[in-house]
Amino acid sequence: MSQAITAIIADDEPLLRFHLKQMLAEVWPQLEISGMAENGAQALTLIAELQPDVVFLDIRMPGCDGLAVASKLCQPSLAPLLVFVTAFDEHAVNAFEKNAVDYLLKPVTEQRLAHCCERLQNRLRNNNNLDYQQLLSQLSSQLQQPPAANYRKWLKASKGDDIHLIATEQILYIRAEDKYLSLVVKEGEQQQTYLLRQSLRQLLTELDPEQFWQIHRAIVVNVARIGKVRRTFSSMEVIIADTALPVSRAMQAKFKN
Repeated sequence: MSQAITAIIADDEPLLRFHLKQMLAEVWPQLEISGMAENGAQALTLIAELQPDVVFLDIRMPGCDGLAVASKLCQPSLAPLLVFVTAFDEHAVNAFEKNAVDYLLKPVTEQRLAHCCERLQNRLRNNNNLDYQQLLSQLSSQLQQPPAANYRKWLKASKGDDIHLIATEQILYIRAEDKYLSLVVKEGEQQQTYLLRQSLRQLLTELDPEQFWQIHRAIVVNVARIGKVRRTFSSMEVIIADTALPVSRAMQAKFKN
């Protein structure tokens, strides 16, 4: 009779520990959950005592978190296979998805968990352990990066009595008027102007700064729509669709660089 495969679950949320244990019983009935931990310190104690084959390890836990637990497993050849459980967006974990360690993105789905268990069984069957130092380096690098900003892709603006949904990529430039903003938009061969009742300062926090540059106190341009930059000895302006827009002295250095 083959030796049972054992695992522990470390997560500071009791409901998530229970839910993961129940799902594992469905997708991998032969797996024996030999222990449950609510923080990193408990996880290390259980790993030392029970020597599990697999650890399902939450990344964010109070005190000693999942990364700290993994870094303390200083004997990779004897360490269990780690499956990180994370609430980070999938883009934050793509960089280490191809490594031997797997990850589960919260909320965990049964299909994803089944795929994870299949990968674990293959590695255990082939005795194919992993390079923990390489994994930890890549994982730490990813988690230290700020989350990707969720910039606006669409704006609701008015024209007459109608409300229109404007794709930000269509905007040529934005001009601040008295109590509203004018969005000048390219539609086919024509330009249309829509009104947005919002402050320019607030809108700038919602737009991608790599795409939209404030070139003047009252003017923001879509960089991709700039046709050319025209300079004289004392002034500078950008040309967008035959419209010349002044660049303030404070912003001129951005174009020179």
